[in-house]
Order: sequence, then structure tokens, then C-alpha cells
Amino acid sequence: MKTIWACLCAGDILLKREGDTLSLPVGEDAPVSLQPWNVVTSLMTAEAEESPSKCLKVVRLDRPVVDAEGLEMMPLRASFDVLDEESYALAGKAAELIYWDQNTKYCGCCGAPMKLHTEISKRCTNCGKEVWPQLATAIIVRVTRTHQQKDEILLVHANNFRRPYYGLVAGFVETSESLEEAVRREVREETGLEIKDICYFGSQPWPYPCGLMVGFTATYVSGDIHLQRSELSSGGWFTRDNLPAIPGKSSIARRLIDDWLKC
Repeated sequence: MKTIWACLCAGDILLKREGDTLSLPVGEDAPVSLQPWNVVTSLMTAEAEESPSKCLKVVRLDRPVVDAEGLEMMPLRASFDVLDEESYALAGKAAELIYWDQNTKYCGCCGAPMKLHTEISKRCTNCGKEVWPQLATAIIVRVTRTHQQKDEILLVHANNFRRPYYGLVAGFVETSESLEEAVRREVREETGLEIKDICYFGSQPWPYPCGLMVGFTATYVSGDIHLQRSELSSGGWFTRDNLPAIPGKSSIARRLIDDWLKC
């Protein structure tokens, strides 16, 4: 059986390097020495159900791995650009479950310890309350317009971007709000613009730490750009021939932008 290891520590994932290629470690034994208290969880995935010869093992490390030949730690988010899609999905799911486990040690109703009931559920040892991993749903939207006979796309630089690229308006869905309502509100709050023709584009797991990013397209209706400075540092309309730096190809933001570029 092929055993794939997802070893995480404080938001970093342990990867194996072979030349210029980075991947999740594979092997019957853990890629690094573990302590008795390092709990290893065997995780069933959709792929494992179709291919029983594969198994994913998840473990939270106490400290980062350093000076280990052929192994290196990398922020999970950065691994997005170097791992293949399947491996990144496994790493993301492992990270989300570790985060969930750390934050559900005790029952929210009676305070008693929670015990793992299934691979993705816990049950209170006292009152029996069951909990499952929860997702924080966010939207991301590509807003376009035709201005002076040129097609333009709205791009913004968020304050939390670590790199100098421009992306799309995004934000979390609020309680009792539809996805479409969230799209309108986020665009209005962050840029002051009104939009129409909101259409679903696609979605992407966003394990930072437990999100789901839902992508939309929309068309500009009215308004001048007034940036919400608490969220955005800059933004504006861009044509195809003067785009700034944009997100990496694996992100749904880039997929939305590339789809527009092909039009």
C-alpha cells in the first residue's frame, strides 16, 4: 500500500525534494522521527475509496523540521504553487482537520472533553453533542466593464497580500446572506461600485484555515471607485494590455482572470 504523509507544524507542510520537484513524502514509515504523543491519523479520501492501495496519514509535528536531507518545510499556502493539484488537496484537507481537532477539544455546551467519533466528527463524552468540521464560506468576484470601447477588469491590492500583485474583490459570506448578496455587498463596501449579471464561475477549497472560496463574474453598473482602506491599499480598472502582477495560476482568482483574458 502506498502511504502518503501530511506532516504539518504551525501552518507549514513537510515536503520531500527530489531535484527541482517537491512532493508529499511517501513511505510506510513517517518521514521524520515522531514522539509517542504525536497522534497519527489515517484519513480516508475520495481518492482512497476509489484506490484502496493508497492511504493518507496526517500528523501534527511539535516543531519544524530543519537540516533533514531531502526534506524541507514550506508554508501551506506557498505549497499551492509547487504541489500538483491532488497533493495540494490532500495537504489542505489534512491542515483543516488538524485545525479543527485543535479547536474542538472541549464541548461548547457542557465543557466536557470531546472524543473522535468518526474520521470527521467528534462526540462529547458527557452530553453526547456531535460536531463536524465547519467551513467559512467566502466569495470572490471578477467585475468587468466596457469603457471607451475597451474591455476592463477591476483589480485590487488587499492589505493582507504578501506579494505586490493585484487580485479580485473577495470577502466572507455573512449570516443569513445568500452568495449573490455577499457578492453585491463586498463590491459595494470595498469599492463603492454597483454591479449586475452575477453568475457562478467555480469554487476552490481554501484551507487558511478552513475556507471555501466561491467564484463569480459580474458586470459593472455604476459608481466611482472609493476603496475601503481598512481592506484595500489600491485598486482600479485595467485593460488586457496593461495588467499589473496577478495571482499564481493555481488560484481561482487567476482562473477568473485568465478566463477573461481569453474572451
